[in-house]
Amino acid sequence: MTTGDRLHFIGNATTVVTLGSFTLLTDPNFLHRGQRAYLGWGLWTRRLTDPALEPEQLPPLDAVLLSHLHGDHFDRVAKARLDRSPPVLSTPEAVRRLDSWGFDGQALRTWQEHTLTKDGEELRVTAVPGIHARGLLGKMLPPVMGSIVEHVVGGEVRRRVYFSGDTLTGSHVDEVRERFPGIDAAVVHLGGTRVLFRTVTMDAPMGVDFVERCRPAVVIPVHHDDYTVFRSPVSDFEARARERGLQATLRRPAHGDVVSLVPTTG
Repeated sequence: MTTGDRLHFIGNATTVVTLGSFTLLTDPNFLHRGQRAYLGWGLWTRRLTDPALEPEQLPPLDAVLLSHLHGDHFDRVAKARLDRSPPVLSTPEAVRRLDSWGFDGQALRTWQEHTLTKDGEELRVTAVPGIHARGLLGKMLPPVMGSIVEHVVGGEVRRRVYFSGDTLTGSHVDEVRERFPGIDAAVVHLGGTRVLFRTVTMDAPMGVDFVERCRPAVVIPVHHDDYTVFRSPVSDFEARARERGLQATLRRPAHGDVVSLVPTTG
């Protein structure tokens, strides 16, 4: 069992992250194999896998981090069965809906931060830019945010993790790198999702470009094989990363696996 700062992969973009004394749930999606996730505008996708945990099996949570309000990131199971006590950090658009459902939504605009405190430790979450799609389709899809999550002890950042959210790559990632150098780990949403004949999450080339731009020490790919809308296998991302000679350590968890967020030393 991996101890220390770690990520437990539940499926799709759903993870349970432990940083110091804090426990964070990301993009809660608990639909089962064969069920539909609804994406708006009459669009839907069918799940191909089962989640590694049910909501009732989650540990006590300090917060929920939601990149955007799509049916494969916050589904009807989460709406019905998640504990409503922890704050849900997300976009202002998502928080308006979450508040109406009885959750404690905490809205973050780009570059805004929210800080949790516990026993002399801090968990600082900063919303960073995300681009789900460009052009007209970008206006149709819900706004999305990436997140920088920092564990702070004694005023010093001891761990910095970048959650990409459902974003395409581009110059906005350069700005994240400039503001937050020294990223220990990046949790990267891949899959090459296709909606209305457009790619709306990173495929293999985009994913490698993203990693080259933000330069994390550890890369953990998620969001790549759980739904029928995914078109870019994670194996293509791994192969392209090898071809490019990426220096980052690649850790690809299977459903239910726990991986370390701590960079390899030496």
